[in-house]
Formats: sequence, C-alpha cells, structure tokens
Amino acid sequence: MEVLRPQLVKIGGRVYRKNPIQEQTYQHEEEEEDFYQGFVECAEEPCDAYEVVQTQQGFRCTVKAPSLLYKHIVGKRGDTRKKLEVETKTSISIPKPGQEGEIVITGQHRSGVISARTRIDVLLLTFRRKQPFTHFLAFFLNEVEVQERFLKFQEEVLEKCSMDHGVDSTIFQNPKKLHLTIGMLVLLSEQEIQQTCEMLQQCKEEFIDPSSVVYVYNGILLSH
Repeated sequence: MEVLRPQLVKIGGRVYRKNPIQEQTYQHEEEEEDFYQGFVECAEEPCDAYEVVQTQQGFRCTVKAPSLLYKHIVGKRGDTRKKLEVETKTSISIPKPGQEGEIVITGQHRSGVISARTRIDVLLLTFRRKQPFTHFLAFFLNEVEVQERFLKFQEEVLEKCSMDHGVDSTIFQNPKKLHLTIGMLVLLSEQEIQQTCEMLQQCKEEFIDPSSVVYVYNGILLSH
C-alpha cells in the first residue's frame, strides 16, 4: 500500500482507508515440515460431518480455503501434500498460487478421503491462527450523552493532570470516533469478507436492534 496515497473507499458520505490483506511472514518457515509430523498424530480421524460424493472413480470431497493458505497444504517442495496423499491413499488437487478455488480430494476409499480432509482442516486452522487480524467488529458509541460525558472526563483529567508529562488533549480520541470493539477477525479473501457481511446483516434482521447494528468492511467500522 502506498503510505501517502492509500486506496480510499467512500461509504455513506464518509471516506475510509482500505487496508490490504497481507499474510504474516515467519522467520522459521522451515519448521513447517517438522510441524506436519506432530500434527498428524493429533488429528482426529474420520468425521461423518464431511460431504463426500461417490463417483465412478471412487470418492470425492472439496475444501474451501483462502489462496493465502494453499502453500501450507503444499509444503516446501510439495512435501506436505505428498505425505498426505501417501498416508491417506488419496490425490489432492490445489489451485495455483494466487488463484481462488477449492481443494479437491479424491480416492478409492471413503475413509481415506475423510482422513485427508480432516488433516487438511487441522493444517488450515493452525496456520489461520498465525495470521494477523485483518478486521474488527465494534459498536459506535456516538450518542450525544456519551460524547458529552467523555468530554467532561477529558476536561477533568486535563484540569488535574495538565502538569504531568505527556498529558494533553492529543491523548484523547475524537468523541465522534468513540467505539467499543467486541471482536477481532481474520478474513483472508473477498469471499470471507462477503460471508461475514451477510452474517452481520442476518444478525441485524433477526437479533439486533437496528439502532445499534454494526457492520465491518475491510477493518472499517460502519453503523446503521
């Protein structure tokens, strides 16, 4: 992202900076190979919750995942995928880097396909947890009464502590931007962002008072 010329998004008469989605880099990516050895022993085997389709060639199962995580399934020089295929007697097809799509698992035995799917899910979950947060959910605290009390608090602090080092009006937030963060998210694709927006919209319609509904868009806070 160009620091001095960031991408801007206009929503509801306001202008927001759009933060890029970036994958966290690691200093010790060579440890991923050793990680596979340990996680395989801990991964729970066959789960009936997966949708496995029987075909003329055997069985097939698909996994949706952000393209940023594909490399963790492939592994260095393709070693992780090869081990998964050998140990589960399956074939695993992964979209090329930068391309969105589905990971496709095929095999002659249903148990093998499910086992591969289970292990891939564990890998995806593990490396997703290592990614930095990309979005947050929050409520605007922009009621007039809240802003007035905040300004009163600011006034009292400055009056009593103005002689203390570092205490001045710059340490206080703009009252119009006050908000309460209620959750942090890792959304690694436009599809995941869209799904999250749809879920929030559903929550608005079914559970939340429209006056306090919260939206999230690329780390941006939107209130109805």
